[in-house]
Amino acid sequence: MSAAEALIQTALLGEATDAGPALIFIADDEMRYIAVNECACRTLGYTRDELLALRVDEVAREPEAPAQYDEMLARGFRHGTSVLTRKDGTTVEFLYRASKTQLAGMSFFVSIGFAAES
Repeated sequence: MSAAEALIQTALLGEATDAGPALIFIADDEMRYIAVNECACRTLGYTRDELLALRVDEVAREPEAPAQYDEMLARGFRHGTSVLTRKDGTTVEFLYRASKTQLAGMSFFVSIGFAAES
C-alpha cells in the first residue's frame, strides 16, 4: 500500500467510525476521555467538548465501574456490559469490548460498543 493509499484509508476509517453506528470512547489510564465519536455524543446527549471534559467514572457511574476499569488496565482488555448515564440523567446499557492500544508511544484504551436501547 502506498503512503497516499494509507492516508486515504486512515481518513476514511476515521470519518466512518466518527459517524458510524457504534459508540467509541478512547481514555487514558487515569480514566480521562481523550477522544469520543459522534455516536457516543449523540447517544449520551453531550457535545463532544462536554463529554471530553468528563471522566469514565462520571459517565459509567455504577459502583463496579472503577474496579472494572482497573481490571482492564491490568489485563489489557475487557468486554461486558456497563450502564452509562446520559446528560439528562437517564441511563443506557452499553455492551462493549475495550482493549489497550499504543499511539505515539503512549497507551490508551479504546472501548467500542452498542447502546442497548429499549
